[in-house]
Order: sequence, then structure tokens, then C-alpha cells
Amino acid sequence: MNRILLLALLVVLPLLAGPRDFKIRLSTAGGAATLELPLERYVAGVLGGESSVFRSGEALKAMAVVARTYAVRMRGRHAAEGFDFCSTTHCQRLDLNAITPRLETAVTVTEGELLWYEDKPAFTPYSRDCGARAEAVAAVWPDIRAPYLGCHDDPYCSRTGANRWQWRAEPDEIAEALRRSGLRAPRRLEQIAVTQRTASGRASRLTLAGAEESLRIDAEPFRLAIGRALGWNKVPSDLYQVRAASGRLVFEGRGSGHGVGLCQRGADEMGVEGRSYREILALYYPGAVPGLTARGLSWQRLAGDAITLATTQPDHDGEVLAIAERQLRLIAQRTGWPPPAGIEIRIYPDIDCFRNATGEPGWVAAHTSGRRVHMQPAAVLRSRDALESTVRHELLHVAVESQAAPRLPAWFREGLAGFLERPAAQTGAIKIPSDTDLRQTSDPARARRAYAQAAQTVAALVGRYGETTVFGWLQRGLPPELKNASASQPATKSR
Repeated sequence: MNRILLLALLVVLPLLAGPRDFKIRLSTAGGAATLELPLERYVAGVLGGESSVFRSGEALKAMAVVARTYAVRMRGRHAAEGFDFCSTTHCQRLDLNAITPRLETAVTVTEGELLWYEDKPAFTPYSRDCGARAEAVAAVWPDIRAPYLGCHDDPYCSRTGANRWQWRAEPDEIAEALRRSGLRAPRRLEQIAVTQRTASGRASRLTLAGAEESLRIDAEPFRLAIGRALGWNKVPSDLYQVRAASGRLVFEGRGSGHGVGLCQRGADEMGVEGRSYREILALYYPGAVPGLTARGLSWQRLAGDAITLATTQPDHDGEVLAIAERQLRLIAQRTGWPPPAGIEIRIYPDIDCFRNATGEPGWVAAHTSGRRVHMQPAAVLRSRDALESTVRHELLHVAVESQAAPRLPAWFREGLAGFLERPAAQTGAIKIPSDTDLRQTSDPARARRAYAQAAQTVAALVGRYGETTVFGWLQRGLPPELKNASASQPATKSR
């Protein structure tokens, strides 16, 4: 899904629109690399990494809400290391190459939707297979207060038969795996006994017995040590029994993962059986409320000729639809491009709702993703005498994106929209702003300068090559000299 986050009103309105991207640490063949992704693109990548085999579209929607909420709640998990999340199951497994139109649809339909509890994003862990019995959050994360994450049966997880597993191992192999993780083990391990279980029946404490000594160990670090050394499929969950047989230790269990929160196997089965994504969320996070804000929003839609307006206050916001329809016609006349179909404008009732739904800071006026425009309250923009200019700017970006060639640099797309908004003759050197300056959201003045520079650069190109030629680059791509200049800029974004 193409996601463009726009600058609103460089001069009149001291609010910008820019991405609140997530920094992700990837491990590649060439070494570790950090890239930045918009929230919804990150969610699509998580679906690719975690849920690409789901049969149910409703289950994918539920996973999109869960993954998005987890990202918002847990942002900065690796802040001390300079990024937000890793791309493994330690955070959420990310696979951008596995994104398909089907996964993008699940993300788009639920865009901005989170699970809320007591006016805050909920804690939304999930696992592959709970083994028909969900675990309570206190058993895994005792410091997290989340009463909606209790221990309960999951009848959907076992609908097609329990996912049972077995692993046989030499005692010495297990002892060595523990030592490699810095854990103690008897010199000659002979038996392992589960001496304490959680309310869900999962092992929580183990006793490792040898000929000369016995040691106690928590079940979770034991499982993690085995996974790191011997493979994560050996002891995939803590829901197991263990016995000695013919000189080996035999683990027999069911499920995969910690079992807290959404069970992917059960959620997918619920969707196949006709349950909606909201019903799925209600089973696994009872008491947490899905919505675009902590209290949720009830959208009412007003349809125009080419644009749909979504609002919670139709009596107050109806004029925006007329403004948008008029501006879209003017943009089509100015550019000669056909008006894009399927445009939706969402107007939020207050700034907090806008921030919660988009993840943008308060000084951002609007946020556009594809052909959906998210706007701060019309009353706020109207009070600054900036409502119509904001609508025009966002629709200019929608129009530009509808014509843009793949991988066209952000500075050119942003600059062309800015030039169309305020055409101005410009001469002099071509100075291309960096994506870093365009996309950062910590310094409004820095972003404002970068967007103004992008518009001035496009104006200079128009002065040098002519408007017809520059507009043609939007569909054909930039000429080599500009491509090379763009490539020399710091590359900090993944689109």
C-alpha cells in the first residue's frame, strides 16, 4: 500500500503533515540495516511475516488490529539500540516481500484501528497455537496489568484436532544446550520433572536431576535455551509432559508459543466459521474495545460525485464535501489528469482522535494514505482560515500519487504538489532536499524548510525545462541526471 504523508499549509497554517515512521532493524546478507516504515506499511509486513497462511480474511483483519496496537503500545522497545523494533519474533516478524493485495486489504479496511483499555492502547501479544488453553498474562509478564488477558479455554483452536508434538533428546544434548545459554545443568543429567504449573497447565518450574545433584530452573528460559541451540521446533511451548524412556528424555505437548492473547490458529478457524474480526478480538481480548480512538467513532458517510466524506458531525462538516468536489474539479482542469476515483476524506472530531488514529503529532494537520485523507477537525482549520487550502493541498497529493511512476523520489512528488498549490517562477541551481529532512517529525521548522525547498526545486525545473516536460516525468520517471542527484541524497526510507 502506497502511503504518502503530506505537508499541510507551509505558510498560512503552522501545522505540517509528515510520517511518524517506525525504525526497524533488519538482518540481511550484507549485515544489519535500519529502515523506516509508515505504521500501516509495517503492519502489512507483519501480516506477511506472521499470518500469510491464514485462510480467513476476518482473521487477517483481527491480526492487523492486534499487530498495529502492539506496535503503537510497544514502540521504542529497542530505543536504547537506536531503533523501535527488530524484525524477528522477539518483536513481530516482518516480511515485506510476502505482502500481497489480500494482506494490504486487511490493513486498509482496519486502517488506524487499535484495541483500547482504560483510554490507552491495550497490550496485545499473540501466539501461533495456544493448545486450546489460553495463558494468563501474569504467568508470562507479571508486571503488566491487563485483566483482559486471562486464562480461558479456546474451543476454536482444537476444532480440527489438537496440534500435538513430541521431541526425544539425549540428556547430554539438553545439558549442553543449557550451558551454551549460560544456564546451569547437572554434570550428568538423567531426568527432568515439571514441579510447578501455571493455571493453564503450562510448565513454570522444572527440576533437573542427575546422579550427583538436582537443580531447579524456570520453564521459559529452559525452552528458550533449547530453541536457540537446537531449533525452535523442539520444545515449541510450555504445555507439555516429560518422561525418561530408553535413556532419552521425551517431551510430549501441544501448542506453539506462550499462549497469551490471540491464538492465530483459533482466530483463523473462527473466521472460517463466519465470525467477524470484532468477534475474534472480543474472544481473545475481552474488555478491550476496538476503535480509532479510546472511545471509538461512529462514522457517517456523505457521498459526492467523486468523493466520500466520513464524519462524526455531518451537520458541521458537510461543507467540506462541497469544497473538496470543487477543488478536485479545479485540479483536473489545471493538470489535465482525470480525477482519481474512490477518494475518501475523514474528518476527526478533535485533535486527540486524529492523533490516536494516525499516530501523527498534534502539529500535523492532515495525513493521506493512498486515496484516503485524514484531517484534523474542520473547525480547527476553519478558525485558522485554512480549511479550503488544506483540502486542496491534500487532494493535490492524491492527484499526484494517482499519476506517479513507481519509485519516483519523494522530493519530486512532494515538490510537484507544492508547486501546483503555489506556482512560482524560480531560477538558479537545482537543490534537492533530503528525505531525512522531509520525513522527520521532531522539528516542524526543519520539515517546513524541506517541503518549501522541494516546491522551489520543482519550480526551478519548470523554469528550465517547461511545465509539460516536468509533468511528463511524473508518469515516465526522472531523467538520469535527476535520478543520480536523488540517489546521492541520504536514503533513509523504504516505501
